[in-house]
Amino acid sequence: MQRVTITIDDELMTELDRIIAARGYQNRSEAIRDLARAGIRAAAESLDRQRDCVAALVYVYDHAARQLSKRLADTFHDHHELSLASMHAHLDHDSCMEVTILRGKTGKVRKFAEHVIAERGVRHGRVILVPTDVLSKPPSGGHAASHDHPHPHRHPGPRRPA
Repeated sequence: MQRVTITIDDELMTELDRIIAARGYQNRSEAIRDLARAGIRAAAESLDRQRDCVAALVYVYDHAARQLSKRLADTFHDHHELSLASMHAHLDHDSCMEVTILRGKTGKVRKFAEHVIAERGVRHGRVILVPTDVLSKPPSGGHAASHDHPHPHRHPGPRRPA
């Protein structure tokens, strides 16, 4: 880890301290690292549309909107290579929420998500994109499975009789 010294004006520091308090960061360094990561991801998304990514597309829509369910189903079928999985929830009598996991080139995923969100009858929508290269890098110092957290790792191998 490297130590970096920066100068921040009082107004920006006040805003940063509000974020630190609201999110419960232990210190300013953690908050600045998270904000830097978010800024780097956002910049990378806008710079490289050919970069591979995964995304969560979340949208709320009026289930009774004319032909919306059919239009959405057709859109997803037309772009089946981008969609990995979806979850559907009935929020109330009029509203449903879909959460869809997408994977593909950033430009195609973003265009598809924006198309879905722009459909008439979709009330709210948001897409969160994550470049896949940040997911596939093993931690420094070794094998991807050698990290310190409580869940067990299942490695493929011969099955044992039950």
